[in-house]
Amino acid sequence: MGSSLLIKNASQVVTMAGHTEASAKQDVMRELTILENGSILIKDGIIKAVGKQKELEHLYKNDMAEAEVLDATGKTVTPGLIDPHTHLVHAGTRENEYAMRLNGKSYMDIMNAGGGIHATTRATQEADFDQLYDESKQRLDTFFQYGVTTVEAKSGYGLSLEHELKQLEVAAKLDEDHAMDVVSTFMGAHAVPVDERDNPEPFVSRVIEEMIPEVARRKLAHFNDVFCERGVFTPEQSRRILEAGKKYGLIPKIHADEIEPYGGAELAAEIGAISAEHLLKASDKGIQQMAENDVMGVLLPGTAFFLMAEYADARKMIDSGVAVTLSTDANPGSSPTLSLPFIMNLGCLKMGMTPEEVLTATTINAAHAINRADVIGSLEAGKQADVAIFNVPNYLMLSYHYGMNHIGGVIKKGKLLNIKS
Repeated sequence: MGSSLLIKNASQVVTMAGHTEASAKQDVMRELTILENGSILIKDGIIKAVGKQKELEHLYKNDMAEAEVLDATGKTVTPGLIDPHTHLVHAGTRENEYAMRLNGKSYMDIMNAGGGIHATTRATQEADFDQLYDESKQRLDTFFQYGVTTVEAKSGYGLSLEHELKQLEVAAKLDEDHAMDVVSTFMGAHAVPVDERDNPEPFVSRVIEEMIPEVARRKLAHFNDVFCERGVFTPEQSRRILEAGKKYGLIPKIHADEIEPYGGAELAAEIGAISAEHLLKASDKGIQQMAENDVMGVLLPGTAFFLMAEYADARKMIDSGVAVTLSTDANPGSSPTLSLPFIMNLGCLKMGMTPEEVLTATTINAAHAINRADVIGSLEAGKQADVAIFNVPNYLMLSYHYGMNHIGGVIKKGKLLNIKS
């Protein structure tokens, strides 16, 4: 006899149904499928049915009789939230740089002086596997407390074959051990090592000729990402790195146009990337090309908030036909947060998105951004039973009561988790 769970009589079940085949765009991002006083029947970790309680009792009498019951009266139920852009595996913190920025230093000033990504690289290289595993596990535990059930995790704080593999192996072990699903991205091209900044080509060659083939051989990543930005990797270098990854089956992603317009959005469209990420300074041409080529926009308002920078123009992107997602960009330098609900608040309050759009952006569209929409991102029969239960009577309260953690329960693969800190 398999294990069954019934989530009963929720005030609202926001299913996000109907977008498995293609991401939601434009007005469709506002079209939520909401079931009032709804219930969800789960069996063996898979959603068996979603509907009214009486309907399920009639159609699934035997399964209902065997199921453990979770009363969700007065609560709002959504798909488990999905964070499609994190730098999960790293060591060290950078609160000193936070103070420097409050005193007028820019992000790139700090990075060019050997701080920023380079500071985290040094700490991550010095950390052993066990330290990285333990610290990253704690972050995953915290993600659960905010209703997140799947995260993407980028490497990029190794900047050498040995240490990039170490980061990816930690992520793979966490995916195996932890209840959270961890989807890995190789980002060896996150920065040029400090001692090679004046001549980055040898490092670019190592990424292409040594790192990418070995990462692919060991099957440690699904995606290949690059930081395309002035002073980091040029569009031409980024193209070569992403094309090399494609030859080994790694789907391209790109950190694009974060600090200034640099052609990253255009490159994402030209190369067929699944997503372009950041996009604070993306050009109108780049946005249009992303829409025309079905490149998703992964927006990271926590980074703009923490760097006190201009936000990405989510409204323009959505209205132009770009499928938008939201993410924490969880990292120790530019967005040291693990609260995706707070990011959703910023999406509404700072980027002109509606509550409906931010829910779409952190569920089914986020699933598409990591190529998992066939498994997660909506509450539909046959999908993995990843569910977030919020202690609010309707989804609007998630935005209205901002900066608060409303999570009341998290179900991962059909199991109710103990998520208390």
